[in-house]
Amino acid sequence: MYTGTLFIISAPSGAGKSSLIRAYLNQNPQQAKVSISHTTRQPRPGESHGEHYYFVDHKYFESLIDQNSFVEYANVFDHYYGTSKAEIEQSLLQGINVFLDIDWQGARQVREKMPQAKSIFILPPSLKELENRLIKRGQDNSNVIAKRMQKAQAEISHYNEYDYVIINDDFDTSLNALSTIITAASLEQAKQTIIHSQLLKDLLHNDFN
Repeated sequence: MYTGTLFIISAPSGAGKSSLIRAYLNQNPQQAKVSISHTTRQPRPGESHGEHYYFVDHKYFESLIDQNSFVEYANVFDHYYGTSKAEIEQSLLQGINVFLDIDWQGARQVREKMPQAKSIFILPPSLKELENRLIKRGQDNSNVIAKRMQKAQAEISHYNEYDYVIINDDFDTSLNALSTIITAASLEQAKQTIIHSQLLKDLLHNDFN
């Protein structure tokens, strides 16, 4: 039984998912981590192997597919991306929570192989605000932003497949909601039974007669 929890976190681009994850990890560096994916694309400037991605070739990636090593994978613009099941399990067994930053399609794959995962969908307070955030980021031109907005509505339509929904209007409130969900998961009876097995044994079996 894992003492850490796997959290699937999805959101349309611009909803603030990455910022929330980053802020939580800054506050709780020893308690959680983001899963590092494998990919066959080349590293971009500033990216390093084992920190941002595991950069591998197509042949090796496909061998991992054949070995059923991924909880989810996809081919995007002729490049593979995948999440290693073994790496996630190792962290969970150590009591470390793991975040999977993936879309709803990847989330479906993960649920099939790891149904104990908890899933969180981050929503913007409005489509207008989502568009404003994308514009303020200054990373995309108007055509790209328009495409992201079209994709956003398709992604948002899958919010009801998730266990929890956070509307990211006020950042601090949303961060507190994320922290609350994570804390609640750690207090589930099954996890507490493992973590405090000796205490429970003492509480139930000491004889005061």
